[in-house]
Amino acid sequence: MFKKTVTDLLEKALGERPDLFLIDCSIDSSNHIKIVIDGDNGVLVEDCMFISRAIEHNLDREEEDFSLEVMSAGATAPLVHNRQYKKNLKRTLEVRTNQEKIEGILAEATESTITLHWKVREPKPVGKGKVTVKKEANIAYKDIVEAKVMIKF
Repeated sequence: MFKKTVTDLLEKALGERPDLFLIDCSIDSSNHIKIVIDGDNGVLVEDCMFISRAIEHNLDREEEDFSLEVMSAGATAPLVHNRQYKKNLKRTLEVRTNQEKIEGILAEATESTITLHWKVREPKPVGKGKVTVKKEANIAYKDIVEAKVMIKF
């Protein structure tokens, strides 16, 4: 009953803020609620406070003791929601499938696939030396084992 109430409150709060979306929600046996959110335009502290208040202010601690933690998806956390790809266009991703690992610039994110671009140095087809070749890969979300944004300094 407690989990259902929390889930309903969370869904209602996210319904009021269509720019935010849920990455993970867990409630352990001691009623510690942990919510991870992301947003199409990132997540501000105020966004976490909005979600926290929407839940906390509608639960009665006298009835059910709980703790609540609301946070944004970390910069190094793997991408798990299709909407996270769209907000990371033009950034470098490391994408692992069952067949390979590719690091490239996220050029496109559709409803079912992503497109990565990258450059490699390959031997010239004729003669000595190397030439820079542009590569492209279209990868279906269902084939992605893990994808992370590569932080460049």
